[in-house]
Amino acid sequence: MNWLLVVVGAMVGAPLRYLTDRAVQTRHDSVFPWGTFTVNVVGCLVLGLTGAATAGAASSQLQLLLGTGLCGALTTYSTFSYETLRLAEDGARIFAVANVVVSVAAGLGAAFAGAALARAIWG
Repeated sequence: MNWLLVVVGAMVGAPLRYLTDRAVQTRHDSVFPWGTFTVNVVGCLVLGLTGAATAGAASSQLQLLLGTGLCGALTTYSTFSYETLRLAEDGARIFAVANVVVSVAAGLGAAFAGAALARAIWG
């Protein structure tokens, strides 16, 4: 049953990642990968929220569905890495460095915010 929860979450996360990336990126006329940045930060927030399962506030099934399945398919370290490399190779080194620094800082901040929100809601 656990694998089915992961599959269902991934079935939602993968298309959501693609659609969100395209929707965000088409609204920004920039070489900065805003779409990937957005899905990764949102994924960190959701993962921080579902991390409440380890404290007993949410079920382990919810963590499998949302944390492993949805966030696993929604977020993308490989695309983040490739886009950063592409920026550096194309001479946009400031954007490449900004992508790394801002993505890591925003991702950590979102994860902390999600965990704090989960603690505030579920105590």
